[in-house]
Amino acid sequence: MIRALFLDVDGTLISFRTHEVPASALDALRRAHGRGVRLFIATGRAVGDLAGLEEIPYDGVVALNGADCLMRDGEVVARHLIPRAEFEQAMALSAEMDFPVGLELNDGIFVNRVTPVVEEVARLVAHPVPEVVDLRRLFDRGDCCQMCFYVDPELEKRVMARLPSMVATRWCPIFTDVNLRGIDKATGMAEFAERFGLGAAETMAFGDGGNDVPMLRAAGIGVAMGGACDEALRAADWVTATVDDDGIRRALEHFGVI
Repeated sequence: MIRALFLDVDGTLISFRTHEVPASALDALRRAHGRGVRLFIATGRAVGDLAGLEEIPYDGVVALNGADCLMRDGEVVARHLIPRAEFEQAMALSAEMDFPVGLELNDGIFVNRVTPVVEEVARLVAHPVPEVVDLRRLFDRGDCCQMCFYVDPELEKRVMARLPSMVATRWCPIFTDVNLRGIDKATGMAEFAERFGLGAAETMAFGDGGNDVPMLRAAGIGVAMGGACDEALRAADWVTATVDDDGIRRALEHFGVI
């Protein structure tokens, strides 16, 4: 029996084509919640960046790839901050290897410079181009759980080799999220499962990107969306239709959740 759903956002709940949650997904999730199934958003986004999901009756958020886990009312379940030394190393590598760095916080994404790649990522998710700020001053606030590196996979390998205590997870070929090593959507899912007394077999996860792979593997049932990346497809127990072709509703019906 499935008692909890963990749902990625971009490409899973929200269409890259329409930038909206399909009506079929919203209806299916409301029906599941009405039957007592808990709903959790599991995303690389910050908890302050969930516009468009307000009508989903979710209980909590695995935000920033598991680094910031909160109940819907803002109660913190778990939080894993970026250490100062790793941030400073990232800034040095940004200057040395010439790539933009961003900090993803609850009040937005902020970067040390804007390039065409930064603009393209913003376009993909229908967000404003991030503001350029003094990242060191911003980091001093003490609430940074995730950095953003605007790099391709080849440059990512070179950069991350110099940051052994950090891990990169990607849902986009020109951009990667960076968190503390050992933290991912699966660890966030486990923290909520412990909070609510859920066994792994009682959980179902939906995703489409590389950052969803740990969660898809850890869930009792891992569902990859149609059009998911190869890693997500291999990690999943079942592949549903795309977000635009009622993929969430179809999977929940297939497994008898609704």
